[in-house]
Amino acid sequence: MKTLIKNGTVIDGTGAAAFVADVLVNGETIADVAPGLPIDDADRVIDASGHIVSPGFIDAHSHSDAYLVIEPDAPSKLSQGVTTEINGQCGGSVAPRYGEARLSSDWASLLGEKLTWRSFAEYRAVLESNPPAINTIQFVGHNTLRSSVVGYAGRAATPDEMERMKRLLSESIDEGAWGLTTGLIYQPGKYSTPEEVVALAKVAAEKGGYYATHMRSEGDRILEAIDEVIDLVKATGIRAEISHLKTGGGEKNWNKIDAVLGKMQSAVDEGLLLGSDRYPYCAAGTDLDVVFPDWAGEGAAKAECERLADPAIRKRIVDEINAQDRDWSTVMIGGTWHEDNADFSGERIADLTDNPGEFVCTILEKDKCRTGAFFFSMCERNLDAIYRMPWVVAGSDASLRAPWGPLGKDHPHPRAYGTMPEFIHRLTILGIPVEEAVHRATGLVAERFGIARRGVLKKGAFADIAVWHRKTFRSGATYLKPHCFADGVKAVMVNGSVPYLDGSFTGDRAGRLLAV
Repeated sequence: MKTLIKNGTVIDGTGAAAFVADVLVNGETIADVAPGLPIDDADRVIDASGHIVSPGFIDAHSHSDAYLVIEPDAPSKLSQGVTTEINGQCGGSVAPRYGEARLSSDWASLLGEKLTWRSFAEYRAVLESNPPAINTIQFVGHNTLRSSVVGYAGRAATPDEMERMKRLLSESIDEGAWGLTTGLIYQPGKYSTPEEVVALAKVAAEKGGYYATHMRSEGDRILEAIDEVIDLVKATGIRAEISHLKTGGGEKNWNKIDAVLGKMQSAVDEGLLLGSDRYPYCAAGTDLDVVFPDWAGEGAAKAECERLADPAIRKRIVDEINAQDRDWSTVMIGGTWHEDNADFSGERIADLTDNPGEFVCTILEKDKCRTGAFFFSMCERNLDAIYRMPWVVAGSDASLRAPWGPLGKDHPHPRAYGTMPEFIHRLTILGIPVEEAVHRATGLVAERFGIARRGVLKKGAFADIAVWHRKTFRSGATYLKPHCFADGVKAVMVNGSVPYLDGSFTGDRAGRLLAV
């Protein structure tokens, strides 16, 4: 099929100046980009008058691994012009899954009988048998590898376990994985030594893979954490990305921003780091149980629930949470699971209780330690400073969502629906040209992660295209009402199909798992 996108303002993803032209798509690729292309032999014409025609946005940091199987139409992503996601982030991936490895509780419970795979190849086959509407790149998570081999024990891996993890990573990359990610504040990756991570990164590097990391600290020890990443790159030669760059942990760390950006810039200049991604919000989103003391979180949700069931241990957890130097007005409850907790979503803990330790333990016990939370631990000034760096790209740190079906019952971070419009808007407010903003959400991401023939509008590239209105391209999602589609997107193409047009999801799904 031939599709002609007429009369649009083309921003081609390279950073070059915008120009008025038509875009002809033949099958799954772009056949021509030029003014005045004839419509006579086009099977479909999309009028882009008054709109920007750009490459589809590439979400550089996403968590949709399982949700691509549950909701393959990917509505929250399509509605903001996303055509490719980079998944398997923060050390957690949907495959490979062996031994004690457990998917995150929301993934596992929602997948149900659809969870049919163990190996990466088996997961890839599931996607190929029922393609999603968008493309996906899948990393292998270190936490997933470690739980598959070592389990959730708080100890170092043995030499034999290291060899098994390395072999499992190598096999997964051969089967289509893009490389390795780490989440070094999470179970069980937090128990690994730097040497363990380096050994695995060497395997990924030898296979031509990439590395992305949620570092060991994004607050109190952020500078030391960056040094650990740089040391890993020097030891392995791998191409590395620091995920969702921030100065978190509260106001006490905000003054570190200049030192953080200086260290990052030096590493980028030396070719030691590719850069970073960041979402355009100042609240992080993760599980509420991250406020548990380290000893209480060991073993993940099942072990946490067992501890909460013991009155003496529960009291110790309550007391240690209450002893934390934490401003509970900055912690908001996100998604919940038990009906008794439903009304807490969107509420700040300080407004709900004078005993945060007891409240946290009660809500987690009812939710079986699956409660989500938003942590307002960052500042707007630092976000702007981060976005002024030319090596920072757009990454939502969010799974796809839908306001209906099984995913509609959750209470996600608004970044799930609003990252791309808010990223473009924020950069342009800072005086960054819209062409550069688009480049940092398309062509630069493709270049950084080695994604061939995507992220640009040119002849021969895959037809991943977004048609959107610059003035109306905005998010309506909020922390209180997150299930709200972005405005301003007229059409989205993925590999030449049109899964989103004039506010409707067409059901066309031509996405694919992209391999290195």
